Amino acid sequence: MSEYVLDDREMPQFKVNRETMIDTAVLMQEQKNVFDKSWLYVGHESELAKPHSFKTRKLAGRPIIFARDGKGEIRVWLNSCPHRGAMICREPEGNARFMTCFYHGWTFNIAGEQVSMPGDQSYGENFERPGLAKPPRLSSYRGFVFASFDPDIVDLETYLAGAREYIDLIADQSELGMQVIEGTHEYSVKANWKLLVENSIDGYHALSTHQRYFEMVSASRDGLDLSLVGKERGIALGNGHAVVASPPGSEELLGRPLSPEGHAERAARYAAIAEKHGDDWATRLRGQRNLVIFPNLIIIDLVMGVVIRKIDPITPDYMEVSAWHIVPPEEGPDLLAQRLDNFLTFWGPGGLASPDDVEALESAQRGFATYKELGWSDISRGMSSSVVSGQDELQMRTWWRRWNELVTGEVLPPEEKDPLGLPFNGKRLELSPADDAATADVG
Repeated sequence: MSEYVLDDREMPQFKVNRETMIDTAVLMQEQKNVFDKSWLYVGHESELAKPHSFKTRKLAGRPIIFARDGKGEIRVWLNSCPHRGAMICREPEGNARFMTCFYHGWTFNIAGEQVSMPGDQSYGENFERPGLAKPPRLSSYRGFVFASFDPDIVDLETYLAGAREYIDLIADQSELGMQVIEGTHEYSVKANWKLLVENSIDGYHALSTHQRYFEMVSASRDGLDLSLVGKERGIALGNGHAVVASPPGSEELLGRPLSPEGHAERAARYAAIAEKHGDDWATRLRGQRNLVIFPNLIIIDLVMGVVIRKIDPITPDYMEVSAWHIVPPEEGPDLLAQRLDNFLTFWGPGGLASPDDVEALESAQRGFATYKELGWSDISRGMSSSVVSGQDELQMRTWWRRWNELVTGEVLPPEEKDPLGLPFNGKRLELSPADDAATADVG
């Protein structure tokens, strides 16, 4: 048993050592064994609408340039001059054919090639002009772009495993291709980054932590039907990925109610999806999903929209968060306005959910000062149950077992059950409330 994770199947009990949340040495191990050995989310192709567009971001602690070159190809460059290391591009975004390092004036095109340097005759005629460096692996799936610093990592689709199915549920919401809205929510949290990963797939905290939000929603309609609370399911997807998936009909649980016109437009889109992809797939789209792609990407698909959340650790007790909203571009202005209103009300920096979560995580981080007396956090909820609710913690345990494997080398077996207590086969459909006691096709 590793020093960080206690996984007792006899008890049963699952605990995580709180030193993982406060120890700088652990963060250094994570950088080397987790972030440098995983596929990491860079951005969405729709953010680079035109050739020569670029965004500057962080990836595994490194500054990068996320760009589309003149031929339309997606590129990722390390934002460091090969001459003396200064960051070449210091703007958050833009459109440019060339980028010049302000330190000594070396210039590169958006395809990463060096095109000029002052006084180049001083280097000799045989001097090799270095271009920009890049991560050894770059790939995309349904418009979601990932990079890896591990040249030997498995291909992206293999890495994503069962998470591909849930990305498909996002991508198929638009016939034109989902698009990220301009602008980024950027905020910081004085807590360990892994706490926000847990929180993002934690159904257990919703009613207690976000009481104000549910009171607001209830006041905006004739009461709040909570019959679907507890019907969501935690599902392991392989390679540390997991999802909390809610059944069709749950999209009416959250958010202020849509206008009749908004309901009609959304119903028409579901009908079009059903015609192209089948009724079962269109029905699944009406559910809700909180997806974690190991290690630090969260995609949350609720009635108020789809948020893409990337979490970057800075120190053991401080993280930076970047979040984007992705939408169907064909959506009408009325429905889009209602979606954005719900989105900001729930996730916005002044909303009724994100600030609650930040306070909860920072409170937990302050509480970790007692780690010598209270050394372990408990993530056991649902281990003794044959039916896994989304308010249980299987999805967190799935993530932690992959983390433990990469950090310590210890391989812990998965919990051999799915939402119906049946052997998990890597792919299955969420169930409607009426299916709870039924056996479903898991092929």
